[in-house]
Amino acid sequence: MTVLFISDLHLSPSHPEITDCFFQFIQGEATQASALYVLGDLFESWIGDDDETPLHLSVAEAFKTLHDRGIPVYFIHGNRDFLVGKRFAKLAGMTLLPEHCVIDLFGKPTLIMHGDTLCIQDEAYQRYRKKVHNKLIQWLFFRLPLRTRKKIGEKLRQSSSDQNQHKSYEIMDVDPAEVLRIMDSENVTQLIHGHTHRPAKHDISISDQPAQRIVLGDWYTQGSILRCTEDGCELETRAFDAIPP
Repeated sequence: MTVLFISDLHLSPSHPEITDCFFQFIQGEATQASALYVLGDLFESWIGDDDETPLHLSVAEAFKTLHDRGIPVYFIHGNRDFLVGKRFAKLAGMTLLPEHCVIDLFGKPTLIMHGDTLCIQDEAYQRYRKKVHNKLIQWLFFRLPLRTRKKIGEKLRQSSSDQNQHKSYEIMDVDPAEVLRIMDSENVTQLIHGHTHRPAKHDISISDQPAQRIVLGDWYTQGSILRCTEDGCELETRAFDAIPP
């Protein structure tokens, strides 16, 4: 049995090479998995399930094909696609999970998340996150015309990009103390997340017990996959033109 994890693909029409790599992965090695977990930022942006673009519909169809083959697809929202809702999930045949979720990964309780909630030193982002996750603000946003939401989404992405250029490495990375706190509170010794785009396996200690934090990579220049079996978890990369069958 093999469980696969991916995150931070940031799929968009402007980067067809990433989309092509994703479809090769879904139609190839993902068909041999026992489950697929998508840990956020699958899309560069998401302004509502009613934005049925060709890209969104083709991604939904690809996931639904896996679902129909008996391979469950699980999704945790990221900071770019936190508005993905039940309508798209149903179309894609995927299961929406809470932002912090503990799963049984080959007998080891494992906490999975996108990872942005761990970056508590980025106080400006955390204030923004709290605002856009407000249910009333989301309710009002969804009642705007689609074209208006698109313009707002474009402005927010540009603003985020401009602000991140002036933030330090430390501020945009996870807070070590917060990692230990959340893992201890969830009573786990393994954490898997994305968001920071810094793929690595970090050996840590929690209450004098060995633990590990695994960070998924982004898909900007290559595919990034975490492959987990009974023997453990390994981070792997895939060239855009060399996804194995």
